Amino acid sequence: MTLLATLAGDTEIEALLSDSAELDALLAVERALAEASAEAGWIRAESAAAIAAAIADFVPDWPELVAAMARDGVVVPALLRQLRQQLAEPHRDALHRGATSQDIVDTALVLRLARILDRLDSRLEGLLGRLGQLARESGDRPLIAHTRMQVALPTTWGAKLSSWSEPLVRHQSALRAMRPQLLTVQLGGPVGDRASFNGSGDAIAAGMDRRLGLGTASPWHATRDPIVGLGGRLALISGSLGKLGSDVALLTQNEVAALRLEGGGGSSAMAHKSNPVNAEVLVALARFNAGLAGTLQQAMVHEYERSGAAWTLEWLTLPQMLVTTGASLRRAETLLDQLRIA
Repeated sequence: MTLLATLAGDTEIEALLSDSAELDALLAVERALAEASAEAGWIRAESAAAIAAAIADFVPDWPELVAAMARDGVVVPALLRQLRQQLAEPHRDALHRGATSQDIVDTALVLRLARILDRLDSRLEGLLGRLGQLARESGDRPLIAHTRMQVALPTTWGAKLSSWSEPLVRHQSALRAMRPQLLTVQLGGPVGDRASFNGSGDAIAAGMDRRLGLGTASPWHATRDPIVGLGGRLALISGSLGKLGSDVALLTQNEVAALRLEGGGGSSAMAHKSNPVNAEVLVALARFNAGLAGTLQQAMVHEYERSGAAWTLEWLTLPQMLVTTGASLRRAETLLDQLRIA
């Protein structure tokens, strides 16, 4: 772990996005594909059982996978070569039959997104609970409002706390609402029309859905609006938390003193200071995710039926946005625990 990661990272989210977590998800998808293919009559049941057994005992050759990723731009071909080495000859052709690398990679991503969204939802729930507690304890207390950075009129802490909590309620609701369209199996075959499954594609996709606990959708190789929509919502979450952080940093200024922080950051030169570190980090993370959202938006532009460039751009941006959002929620929880209303 780097020093910066302790400030702006999220080990729990990062673990769900790690290489080992991705490999586990890729293998789970290949197993579900084999079992659903056998159920649909696309491959023999004996082959599906052999594939499941090979996956259960699989030990990856990581150096080969790393080298292949650099060469092929995707890890699945090398992974399949390694798996086939563990299969008897009659079963090798059944592995991955009809599918393409993107089917496996995208579905593996969605499997991990489901777990990440569960954690983001839980953290939002915790923040809303803490804000609700503050509102019950101090909502009636007076607070001088500021507009355009100038003293305005008296208001209440209840109004301020509502301005922090209400966007989070909307974000939580939106994340829950997008799950059915986002968390779906990807199965399209080489050009995204399921023709490679000779009429069995829909049945195989449905079987994979059941086994993986995901939803049903048409192939979405080159239509990335649910992914980009998630990125936009992540930027909104961190943006709302950035607003909270900005307010806290201003309200803890010595000249304002509407808030104080217990356990603020120290200074190497001024021992009297209690720097609003968590508040400042929330502002930085909000701005960082806003920039990444614009980059992810460009990943919607796929050429024809698949774009290696747009797909790679998505890999570079979405994981970082997930980690940044997780870090924002984590930092916000710590910040709220530090707040003392003056």
